[in-house]
Amino acid sequence: MTALLLTAALVTTARADETAMQIRQHAGEHRLLVLGEYHGTCETPLLVRQLVDDYSRDGTPVVLALELPHSEDAALAAYLASEGGAEAMTALRASRYWSVIGERHDGRRSHDMLELIEAVRALRAQGRAVQVIGYDLVVSTRGNQTRDDAMAAILRQAYLRLPGNARLLVLTGNVHAMRQRPADAPPEMQLQPMAAMLADLDLYSVRLDARKGSIWACLPDSCSSLPLRDRPGRELRVSTEPDRQYDLWVWMPELSVGRLLK
Repeated sequence: MTALLLTAALVTTARADETAMQIRQHAGEHRLLVLGEYHGTCETPLLVRQLVDDYSRDGTPVVLALELPHSEDAALAAYLASEGGAEAMTALRASRYWSVIGERHDGRRSHDMLELIEAVRALRAQGRAVQVIGYDLVVSTRGNQTRDDAMAAILRQAYLRLPGNARLLVLTGNVHAMRQRPADAPPEMQLQPMAAMLADLDLYSVRLDARKGSIWACLPDSCSSLPLRDRPGRELRVSTEPDRQYDLWVWMPELSVGRLLK
């Protein structure tokens, strides 16, 4: 790695640490932390990696739930139990999920996400009580609400299986992370987002945003990199109103499109 790339990596990691600290401060003792992201960025997996590290450092068990099929759980468990390396990574990526040939790339499959999984494996190898699970459907052809219903049910069961001192850390798309449907939502949006169906649990919902940069977005006809509107000076926003979509809204300094799998 060149000196320039190393410096950039260190700056990005420092920013992740700062944002993670803000989230931990406001989430407090909540045991179900839902992070609503833009899929396909470089910075968000680093932030999640920092949160898993921070929460598990004192021996607290942490389950990281990623928006990938529940059917990947066996492969994820096998990878976490391995010593890492090319052969173990090839086995993890052997399922159809990790291939995007012939379908629109929604940004969830990236080298950054694979490195997040590897980071959790490394923490586990150090003795941390951490694991990774999936909670999505393999294929959903019955609409947004059916998918959110199923994802919420899987996460509820995962939460109910937690030891008393453990945390469930969920990374999901920012719509799934909403506590309720916005009044101005488009008609095709689900009536009850995934997080809304988990509100009776110890839920804390966080919207991950940025002051500038670019994201990977899917429009009706295609998916591509899109610039964010610059929003300098934005600071975190805490919400307690009954009609809130999120408990906390954080703006990272910048987001950029990650290294998507081909």
